[in-house]
Amino acid sequence: MVLLATALVAGTGAAQAQGLSWEESLQRDAPERYTVVRGDTLWGISGRFLRHPWQWPEVWQVNPQIRNPHLIYPGDVVYLYDCNGRPCLGLERGQGEVRLSPGVRTTPHREAIEPIPLEAIQHFLREHRVIDDPDDLDELAYVVGADDHRLVSGAGDRLYARGHLEGNARVGLYRVGERYQDATSGELLGLELEHVGQARRERSEDDIVVLEVTSSRQEVRNDDIVLPLESRELITQFYPRPPDGEVDGRILAVPGGVRFIGRLQVVALDRGRRDGLEPGHVLMVEQQGELVSDPRTNEALRLPGEEAGLVMVFRPYEKMSYGLVMQATRTLSVGDRVHNPRRALGTALR
Repeated sequence: MVLLATALVAGTGAAQAQGLSWEESLQRDAPERYTVVRGDTLWGISGRFLRHPWQWPEVWQVNPQIRNPHLIYPGDVVYLYDCNGRPCLGLERGQGEVRLSPGVRTTPHREAIEPIPLEAIQHFLREHRVIDDPDDLDELAYVVGADDHRLVSGAGDRLYARGHLEGNARVGLYRVGERYQDATSGELLGLELEHVGQARRERSEDDIVVLEVTSSRQEVRNDDIVLPLESRELITQFYPRPPDGEVDGRILAVPGGVRFIGRLQVVALDRGRRDGLEPGHVLMVEQQGELVSDPRTNEALRLPGEEAGLVMVFRPYEKMSYGLVMQATRTLSVGDRVHNPRRALGTALR
């Protein structure tokens, strides 16, 4: 089930108190009604009506007559109407519900539309991990060898790891990846653990653990990290909105080593939970202005930065976050600035 977070209800009420004018919020060609089809996302539907999808909570009216209005199904109709002089969006339940007396039967949850293209971030939601302190590596179990003197291993092979493992018999296999550091202060923001595969714990003897590899994305090597699989709930409850407080940071890196960035690519940001970031927060990407020479004084001048795209945070950690590029009007780069979106600026988002 893709559930728009229940905080949407509270957020809607607070935002509606401010109100949005028809001119500042709507696309010029916004339809009066739109029928949701399979493959739609909340972000895409928002962009059909609104100049900025993060305004969705400010114009979305919860219809108390519809059971679970935050689930939107193919066949439902999103419609635009006047709400005391300002635009509002409502929902007519289409094929997503069959009304029976005296109850209501809903279609299977898997048919609800996604808030964003989840296939682009599934790996980071389910398997990717970041640890805040690299000193923690010394306390983690690690691969010390493989059966039959193998240097690399895959599914079906037996491994030997050294260290203490607690909890579930299923474990994840990881390789140390990117070290995320603040470009200005040098503070270490996180250490990436790239998911390599999974294994099943067979037995332990002293501090040696015998494992059988059950699946692998890459070859498993000596010194790869072994960790119990996280039991946390998979978060897919996103809805686009700006951060509550001021956020000003940078794009740290692109997992996989790419430097130039386009739409629907995952990026690492140098701001996290301690800076107020939560899943669903939208940030504007601004590229640094060109450095030019004053033709009269020869003084070096930095031109103002240019709006270049939008990133939505989907996995915040304490000191850094992963975000998905939802729009890119230019080719984005590592080092580009990210900050709160400005309502008055921007182009149509689809």
